[in-house]
Amino acid sequence: MIVHYTDAYLLNPQHKITVDLVGLGGTGSQVLTSLARVNEALIAYGHTGLHVRCWDADTVSPANIGRQLFSPADIGQNKAVVLATRVNRFFGYSWEGNPEMYSAQETGNITITCIDTAAGRIEIAKAMQNTGKHIRYSEPHQRLIYWLDMGNLQKTGQAILGTVGPIKQPVSEHVTCGNLPTVVQKFPELKKIKEKDQGPSCSLAEAINKQDLFINSILANFGANLIWKLFREGMIRHHGCYVNLDNCVVNPLPIVKAKR
Repeated sequence: MIVHYTDAYLLNPQHKITVDLVGLGGTGSQVLTSLARVNEALIAYGHTGLHVRCWDADTVSPANIGRQLFSPADIGQNKAVVLATRVNRFFGYSWEGNPEMYSAQETGNITITCIDTAAGRIEIAKAMQNTGKHIRYSEPHQRLIYWLDMGNLQKTGQAILGTVGPIKQPVSEHVTCGNLPTVVQKFPELKKIKEKDQGPSCSLAEAINKQDLFINSILANFGANLIWKLFREGMIRHHGCYVNLDNCVVNPLPIVKAKR
């Protein structure tokens, strides 16, 4: 089995690990709570913990109540601001809620995307690439290391953890891999997808017809578990998974060395 060892900076950082959470809808709203749990556990182990920046330009609608982690009192307010404020009040954090689209002009160590469209993922990949050419790598908290993407259809989905550039691997008895493909590298056909305008759902029932009630929370847990393993175990044996709720099946995504 091929393994990937966590980038050394994440295990012994000088600052809090910066995380950009992009998209605070069905999956992202669940991921934010999971990140707070990861942060509390890291601090308990003596780690500096996480600083999360939430990014979403959308506002809460009536159709979001129930499937996403919002209440009727949140309707009309920005999703990122609502959820960041809620977590901050509950845990005493100073995490950020940005009511705008993520542009990758200022990167953190980990980017987590929970967005709906293939086009959005491709744009983020391009922005990451452009930013990487100019970023000041002397500032470790700005060095983008991992990109975790979670996406789903109505009853199926995937979580994929990729590396943004090669990560030096230690000498090991295992076969190691320092390059994990990102979602756009794993699925180059994303560029060919012609997506219909999904548009906002007018009701919870209509929203569930597009994405089943628990697909988002299941993906959020699997994705957050990958982040947790990077910190807690210092290595991963799989860099993602595929989920099918119809068949109650989860298939791991093994780490594979790229063919030369």
